[in-house]
Order: sequence, then C-alpha cells, then structure tokens
Amino acid sequence: MDKKKSKDDPALAQNRKARFNYAIEETLEAGVVLTGTEIKSVRAGQITIGDGFVTINNGQAILTNVHIAAYENGNQFNVDPLRNRVLLLHKKQIARLNGLGKEPGVTIVPLKVYLKRGFAKVLIGVGRGKKQYDKRQSIKKRDQERDLNRRFKN
Repeated sequence: MDKKKSKDDPALAQNRKARFNYAIEETLEAGVVLTGTEIKSVRAGQITIGDGFVTINNGQAILTNVHIAAYENGNQFNVDPLRNRVLLLHKKQIARLNGLGKEPGVTIVPLKVYLKRGFAKVLIGVGRGKKQYDKRQSIKKRDQERDLNRRFKN
C-alpha cells in the first residue's frame, strides 16, 4: 500500500485585512471545536473570519464573531452562525496569549482557516494596531514591489 504524502489543503478563509491593520508579532496554530454541520460548511468554504477576534475567558480561548454559514442539508442540527467557538490550545499557550492580550493596543485575531489531516485549524496572530502612517507605508511598499515586478517581467 502506498502512503499518500500528507499535503495541507490551501486556506479555506483568510483575513488579509488583519495583516494590513495590525503588525503581527507572533502566530499560533489552534484547533477549533465545531459541530458536525459546521465542519461541513467549513469544508465547503462557507466561513468568514474578517471581523473575528480571540478572547480569553475562564482559562479558555474563545473565537468570537466568526461567521460559519448554516449547512444547507443540516435541518434541525444547524447552530447559530455567529456563536462563540472554543479554540484548542495548551494551558501554557492560553496563559501566554492572556498576558499578551492584556497589553494596550494588542489584539488576537484569526489570520487563516485551513484543514490539516481532516481537522479544521485556525492560525491566530497576536497583532499590535498600526497607525495611519504605518498603513500608508505598507501601501507605498506594496506599490513599489508591484512596479518592480512589472519592470522585470517585461
């Protein structure tokens, strides 16, 4: 029997605005506690993490304000699309995130949702809010890189 190489699936959802609005200092991979119909919707790519953030309550990391659309064939087993979902992390990781999240100007945001060996994973990032001039510098840098790529392409 040939073993298939474990190849990670591409991202099902990405939060591109997070990297623009925050300077991401640290990233962490976490599992998500989902119901049966929710994981089916996630696999179908019906998830939006643009407005999501992570809070720490009672020693648990909770993913808040992430929309997972109701599964169309789920009937009575569908749950609230905007419900809070528990993230699976070690106690030390949660304690570290709790300490970092209490600093002023620091937010914990989901960056990407993907499947890894059949399980839904969330890449969360600890981000410090950018000022307006930092955002302008990011735009300027991105435009310069595009311009260089166009010149070298021709």
